[in-house]
Amino acid sequence: MSTAATPQAKSALASDDRVSSHARLLSSQLQSLRERLFPPEAHKELRKFTSGEVSRLVSVSDSHLRQLSLDKLGPSPEIQSNGRRLYTLEQIVELRKYLSEARPNDALNFLPWRRHNERLQTLACVNFKGGSAKTTTTLYLAQWLALQGYRVLAVDLDPQASLSAMFGIQPEFDLRWGDTLYGAIRYDDRRKPLKDIIRKTYFHGLDLVPGNLELMEFEHETPHMLTGARRSEGGMFFERVGHALATVQDDYDLVVIDCPPQLGYLTLGAVCAATSLLITIHPQMVDVASMSQFLLMASDLMRVVREAGGDLSHDFIRYVVTRHEPHDGPQSQIVALLRGLFEDDVLAASVWKSTAIADAGLTKQSLYELERNSVGRATYDRAYESLDAVHREILGLVHKAWGRAA
Repeated sequence: MSTAATPQAKSALASDDRVSSHARLLSSQLQSLRERLFPPEAHKELRKFTSGEVSRLVSVSDSHLRQLSLDKLGPSPEIQSNGRRLYTLEQIVELRKYLSEARPNDALNFLPWRRHNERLQTLACVNFKGGSAKTTTTLYLAQWLALQGYRVLAVDLDPQASLSAMFGIQPEFDLRWGDTLYGAIRYDDRRKPLKDIIRKTYFHGLDLVPGNLELMEFEHETPHMLTGARRSEGGMFFERVGHALATVQDDYDLVVIDCPPQLGYLTLGAVCAATSLLITIHPQMVDVASMSQFLLMASDLMRVVREAGGDLSHDFIRYVVTRHEPHDGPQSQIVALLRGLFEDDVLAASVWKSTAIADAGLTKQSLYELERNSVGRATYDRAYESLDAVHREILGLVHKAWGRAA
């Protein structure tokens, strides 16, 4: 019998080679572009904030900030030639600490870190429909919480690593093997502590567990562990993410997880580790139909995990309407449908579709990293207010779970 490859096999091999060649070419070009735009010694930096912005963030008057600066109390801002005062985010945190000590009765308002009797809040952004804005929701929520003074850990569980890219990390060049959460949840003896994987970001108070394609190893290895009837140190597959996060829980108030767009072992691990779920939904009929399938599959899988001993008690589950055009008739009908079906489980506020958010993303930035004038004040303000309303609603649910007064 001839062993010569069939035309179909030759075509398949040629396609494999072609795709591999395209991957190498694109990665090389991205690296070259990055080196031109960002020299090796360069790194992303967060802009400084005006005293007016700091006044709104910390809830003290601008005049009080000016007096503190004159009296050399708290952090010393940069003072420009026109008298404008600028603060880094690190200085804003220093200011919060100073005010919490100077006004102990209002300490929690200035420095809202969780207390010893308040458990770490882990929020997982989930949906297996691509384009539902899971990554954008994770990024903006994590950054906003850091701006409010919380200690935040963002976890990129998506092998596509879009969240990591937004923080200035190019996964195929900046990460070594074991630099993702996989390094802390793998089944063999090469597992390492999560604290050795966590990276500081340019956003003070916000740390990152980056992601890349190696996360897929967990999806590949888990079936072998299950069929082999072996129990690895670190728990069952659905316990491993939670066990890893528990080792660093004293360092953070909240964890925000960007889940992959699939219902795999990583997503189930995140769902089990989470104290709360945020299900993102773009108000288009095709997205709603996809979410229906997602909910059916998720409920079945979660039932299996619960029967196997998984902890699926969540403080809250909320649907977050994203990329919402409130003046679009069909979208308004879909949002009304969701609210009619799920009632208060749909956040009252929604994230509006905005050119300001889209334009910021083109340069791998968020709205919080841009100057207000860079995208037009009216456009910026509308997008900011939309995001602010959503985030405050989520934070209110977190505070309720902690038992804090509204």
